[in-house]
Parts: sequence; structure tokens; C-alpha cells
Amino acid sequence: MARLALSTPLDVRLLDRGLSVGEALAAFNAAHKQAGGIVSFLGKVRPDNSVRALELTHYEPLTLPGMQDLARTAYTRFELEGALVWHRVGVMVPGEAIVLVAAAARHRRCAFEAADYLMDHLKSAAWLWKREKRGDGWHWVEPRDADRTDLARWK
Repeated sequence: MARLALSTPLDVRLLDRGLSVGEALAAFNAAHKQAGGIVSFLGKVRPDNSVRALELTHYEPLTLPGMQDLARTAYTRFELEGALVWHRVGVMVPGEAIVLVAAAARHRRCAFEAADYLMDHLKSAAWLWKREKRGDGWHWVEPRDADRTDLARWK
């Protein structure tokens, strides 16, 4: 597990096991007392009768630095007080948390937009590869057209 220096308002991590959402958000809230609002998003492995597991792999030299750059961009673009970007890698089963994003800002709209921006980029432009295990084996998963459309609106 790695993260940015403690002196920064950004908390970016790659995790190879579960995460405690309540503890993470409580600590994030406590660290950003000047924020007028905090918006968070928790992404989970969707329960699906055909999907038995989800695996996320990544290219280590690019993944964490890319996530850190993304968090810095969101921090500046949306005038944030802080950002939290935690992403799991490895094998997960339906119902398990994959990603936790939170944005703290003086005003709610900035926090909402930042969280949306972060998720759109993580979903479609990240350094992570996804595959699902179904009854007939493993299958790679590509971003959907709607994911690409969501990402394009930020350009």
C-alpha cells in the first residue's frame, strides 16, 4: 500500500485487500475541517449470477503515479480541500468494494463534480485491466460506450 506524503491533502492508495469505508471516510472528514461538503463514491463488484469473481491487474510503474496525477488535477481543477482515491487490485467477489473516492471542497458542487471526474477517469482511462470469471472461464472487460462518453465530457 502506498500513498502521497502526509503533508499533502491527497490520499491516493492501491490496495491488495479490503478497505474499511467507514474508517477511511471518518479520517478524511476529520482531516478536512474547512470543507463545506464531502462527497464520496463506493464502487463494488456487481452481484451478477454469471460473474463469480472480478480480477483487476495493473502496471505498477504507471498505476499509482497516474492515480496521483489524476488526484492532483482534480484537486486544482475543482478547488478541493482534499481528495481520497483508493483502488483495489487482485481478485474480488460480488459485493466487495473495488474503489473509494471522496472529494472535500468549500462548496458542494465542486465536491460532486470532482468525485464524478475522478470516477469517470478511473473507470475508462486508468492503468487497470479488468476481467471477470464466469462459468466458462475468464473474460476481459472493456469500458462501455457510455463510459467513454462520460469521460469525453471532461475534455
